[in-house]
Amino acid sequence: MTLPLGIHVGERLSLEQTYGQAEFADQNGFESVWVAEGRLARDGIVPAAIIASRTRNVKIGTGVVNNKSRNAALMAVTFKTLDEVAPGRAILGIGAWWEPLATKVGQPLSKPLKSMREYITVLQTFFRNEVVNFDGEFVQMQDVRFDSMYRENKPVDIPIYIGAVGPRMLELAGEISDGVHMDFLLPPSYMVGARQAIDRGVAKRTDGRDGIDLTQIVSCSVNDADPQEAIDACKAFLTLYLCQQPHIAEHCGVERELVDRLQEIAGWPATPEDIKRAMHLVPNSLVQNVTACGTTDDAFQKLQAYQEAGVRCPIISTLGDKEQTLTRLAQAAKA
Repeated sequence: MTLPLGIHVGERLSLEQTYGQAEFADQNGFESVWVAEGRLARDGIVPAAIIASRTRNVKIGTGVVNNKSRNAALMAVTFKTLDEVAPGRAILGIGAWWEPLATKVGQPLSKPLKSMREYITVLQTFFRNEVVNFDGEFVQMQDVRFDSMYRENKPVDIPIYIGAVGPRMLELAGEISDGVHMDFLLPPSYMVGARQAIDRGVAKRTDGRDGIDLTQIVSCSVNDADPQEAIDACKAFLTLYLCQQPHIAEHCGVERELVDRLQEIAGWPATPEDIKRAMHLVPNSLVQNVTACGTTDDAFQKLQAYQEAGVRCPIISTLGDKEQTLTRLAQAAKA
C-alpha cells in the first residue's frame, strides 16, 4: 500500500462483519486489525483470538482494553496466549477506562498516570519472562512469573501501545511504551501538540530508543453517489461520542455549550432515536474536521492529511456503507 492502513473493528459491526473485515485486511495488504473494547457491549479478547486464528499476515491489536478490569498477571498471560495463536502478530493496546462507565461499574478513575505506569511496568516484566515482585499503589505482585509446566517459558515480544489523548498520558507513552494508539475524532492539527508531548516522554527513556510508533483510529464513511449520506453516518457517530465520552470535545474543538445541548437530548445510554434528534445540531464542517467522509477522494485525502501530520498508520473505522468504504479506501491506498 502507498499509505499504510489498519482496520478498527468494534461492536457497531456484527461478528460476521468483524471477521469479514479482518480477513479482507489480511488478504489486501492492510497492516493491522484493532479490536475495540469500550462500552459494555462486547469483549475485545475473544474476537481478537478468533481473528488471529483466521488470518496469517495481519497484526492483531486491542484498540483498546483497559487497565482496570483485568489483573495485570492475567493480562500478561492472555497476550502470551494470543502470541501462541498468532506468533509475532499480537499488539496490546491499553488505555485508562473512561467516565462515567468506570464509576458505574465500581472502578472510578484515580491517578490514571500512576496506575498506567505500574500496570505497564508489570506487564513488561512478565513479557521478559522474569520473576515479578511489585508493591505499587494499584498493582501488587509477589514472586510470580509465567509458569507453564509442559513447555518452555520464554520471553514474548508483545508491543504495548497506550490509548492516549491528553498530553500527560501521551508523554508517559513516549517514556515507557512502544506506541500510541490515538482515539477517534481528533483533527490532524491535534497531532502537533501530541507529537511534542510524546517527544518529551521519549527524551526520558533509559533504553536508548529515540522514538515510538503512532497510529490513530479515523472514522470513515464513503458514498460516491451521495456524499452527504456518508457525512451523516460520521455525524451520528460524533454526536454519540460527544454525548457519552464528552472528554473528547475539548480535544476536537467542540464548545461545551454544544455538548450540553446534545446531552439534553441524548441521555445515558443514548438510543438511536436520541442521536437522530440531536445530530442536526452538529455542523458538517465539524464532522469533516475530525473524520474522513464524503467521496472516496475526500476520505482518502483526509487520511493522507493525518499521515502528513505525523500518524504513521491511520486505522480506519467504517461507518455508513461499510463495504463500500472499506473497498474504496483499500483501492485508493493501492493506487
